[in-house]
Amino acid sequence: MTRTAFRRGVPALGLTMAALAACGPAAQDVSGGAPAAAVSTQASMRPVDKLSVQFEQALPNVKGKTFTSAIVDYPPDGSSPPHRHGQAFVYAYVLKGAVRSQLAGEPVHTYRQGQYWIEPPGAHHVLSENASRTEPAQLLVVFVGDTGEPIKVDDPSS
Repeated sequence: MTRTAFRRGVPALGLTMAALAACGPAAQDVSGGAPAAAVSTQASMRPVDKLSVQFEQALPNVKGKTFTSAIVDYPPDGSSPPHRHGQAFVYAYVLKGAVRSQLAGEPVHTYRQGQYWIEPPGAHHVLSENASRTEPAQLLVVFVGDTGEPIKVDDPSS
């Protein structure tokens, strides 16, 4: 039997899949925020994010691929070290607060509650942080990746 809802009141799996299918090739974003160099130099002394897997299922019609959903909680002023998601396709939806994000070679974007972005397979996530120093932020992240591969690997220097 397929699980139809996520824990913690996150939208039903069917709605998430519909959103994933509807997100199209371009991400939705607003504003720019500070340049990555200005915001990432203090990352080592900041609180870190917490990724909690909510659901994981091998895709029965796509051999070797797994669908994984996770909640990422950012404490106030929290951040993630630079990282990659292997060859996974990533869809990130802001559930609460605002998150600043940057992929290698792209500008910094700030995404607020109800907005999303996508990351292509092999993307290097060089900046991911809570845009607020006083309020928490939360993401729903969906990965479609290679079965058995980790969904997040921090850079070796992190």
